Order: sequence, then structure tokens, then C-alpha cells
Amino acid sequence: MNGSDLAADLQDEHETAFSRLGSSKAMYAVTGGEMDGDRIRAAAATDALALAEVLESWTESGDGGEADLFADLAADALDRAADVADDPEIGEKPNLYDALAAFETTPARLGGLLGRSLVALEHAGQMVGFFVGDADPMAADDFRGYRSDLEAERDRVIEALDATCEGDDNWAAAEDAADAVVEAAYDDYVETLESMGIKPKNVC
Repeated sequence: MNGSDLAADLQDEHETAFSRLGSSKAMYAVTGGEMDGDRIRAAAATDALALAEVLESWTESGDGGEADLFADLAADALDRAADVADDPEIGEKPNLYDALAAFETTPARLGGLLGRSLVALEHAGQMVGFFVGDADPMAADDFRGYRSDLEAERDRVIEALDATCEGDDNWAAAEDAADAVVEAAYDDYVETLESMGIKPKNVC
């Protein structure tokens, strides 16, 4: 097992969840049914700020390279929030961040971060598409940069997993955590759509 294999396995095992988290209805869910540019930007900023909040808490309980990595990723997340929104503020946090914050070991934290990166990349693809469809090329470019930053984050997490995980127990902890984060994101998506009277099973 390595980090790239884990990412591929997650996408295979959660194929339906990722296909729906990467759908236009996912944007409808994250914006509370108000799909406009300001709400898309606010949702992206909230996601980044929520990640930074978790990572900053981990820097206090980590050590060595892990603490440095978490601090770097937190700073990057704050930069992303500022890139996509003027005066970014954290709104209602996605439920996956409660799952992420609960992890205590480095393999689990890194696995959770990988799951979160994969979810965020699905959303980012739809955000780019929204602004392309809205004939706003500058905003679309902003979100292409946002997506590229998320890809770089994913790659750093994969490298950290490869450097950190020793043995099957570590990889199992990372995979369990990643599963939990993806499932939390999907459950949030389902519950949000159901609260709006939309049947998620009909969403592709």
C-alpha cells in the first residue's frame, strides 16, 4: 500500500459518493439552494477556513515534521480562502470537519486529510464549471487556481502518508479515517438535499 494506491482505492470504493459530490446538485447543497457567485465563493472560503481551524488545532498536539506540515497546510488554506472571497468568514462548517477533528494519530489524520482533499476536488471541479457557465472567466480562473492548490495539497498528503505509514496497521488507520471523512461528506450531502425536498438517489 502507498498513498497513491489509497487514493485510487477510495475513489473506487466510494464511486457513487464521489460522482454525486462532483455533481451540480452538490453545489446546490453547499450553497443552501442559492447557486450564485457570492454563495459559491462563500462556500469555498468556509471550507478552507474550516480546514485551517482543524489543522491549527493539530499543530498544538503534533510534533516534528507532522506539526510543520499541518502548519503549512493551514497557512495554505487561509491563503485559498482569501483568494476566493473578499474578507472571508467561516459559515456553517461541513460535517466532515467534525469527523476530521476527532482523529488523534498521525496516520488517521493524514488519511482523513486525503479523504477531505478528494471531496474538495470534486466540489472544486463544479465551482470552475459554474463560473464558466456563468460567463465569468476571471472567476473561473480563480477557481482553476483553487483547484490546482487542492491538487498540490492532496499530493503533499500522499507524500506524508508514504513517509509516515509503516506497516498494515498504519495504512488501515489511514484508510478507516479517509472512509469516515468521505462518508461524512456524503451523508451531509444527502441530509441537506432531503431537507430541501430533493431525493438524493435520483441525483447523478
